[in-house]
Amino acid sequence: MQFDVQGHATYCYTGGKPLDPAKPTVVFIHGVLNDHSVWILQSRWFANHGWNVLAVDLPGHCRSAGPPPASVEDAAAFIVALLDAAGVAKAALVGHSFGSLIALETAARAPERVTHLALVGTAYPMTVSPALLDGALDDPQRTIAMVSTFSHSMLAPPLGPGVWLAGSSRALMRRVLASNTDANVFHIGFKACNDYANGEQALAKVRCPVLFLLGEADQMTPPRAARSLAQKAPGAKVVTVKAGHALMSEAPDAVLFALRDFLE
Repeated sequence: MQFDVQGHATYCYTGGKPLDPAKPTVVFIHGVLNDHSVWILQSRWFANHGWNVLAVDLPGHCRSAGPPPASVEDAAAFIVALLDAAGVAKAALVGHSFGSLIALETAARAPERVTHLALVGTAYPMTVSPALLDGALDDPQRTIAMVSTFSHSMLAPPLGPGVWLAGSSRALMRRVLASNTDANVFHIGFKACNDYANGEQALAKVRCPVLFLLGEADQMTPPRAARSLAQKAPGAKVVTVKAGHALMSEAPDAVLFALRDFLE
């Protein structure tokens, strides 16, 4: 489904369902060099179990036009504008990695419009190593291979002949990078994560239930890196699954069940 958001065409996957004002809405927000497809299982399940789904391609990524957000704050303003464009008064926000910071900042800016906040594969501060920051700019293909390696644990189950999770992730990142010939969405996204400094202040403004959904073998955003933020969220639920940073593909059922239980 296409929306006009901030003057640019924006794509959201809805699970093939029209938006129904009578249903609750969940917005899925992807991370750096990803798109809506990383949520395919979770978004399809919710779309077929009583929810409106908006799994967005962030600006400048794949099917969405416009400049890629240069900061978490810019991306949060985009999500609020997306809710306006879709005619959605309130929504649950589910964000992965960079998307988790965007969801957090959005919930702080518009607390009356966010019913639930799920931070998946999150950390604060979300420090990005100089090797990855510089590599995303100077040698993106090599850095994509590094990120794919760091994002997958040895816990990932075999999914059948011809299925290679790390390779699929690498292919997706290459496709997203190639989708924008005007801007390096890889470096821009990593820099936005690294520069974000409003996490604790944002969390203090959140007025809805919060879930921290973490991968126990995550090397990109280790669970310990979310601990201090989680401790500042009274009543927050913390769920750890057997996966690395690519939780949605490594542990799809566990991620789905955790989100289902939290949202329902």
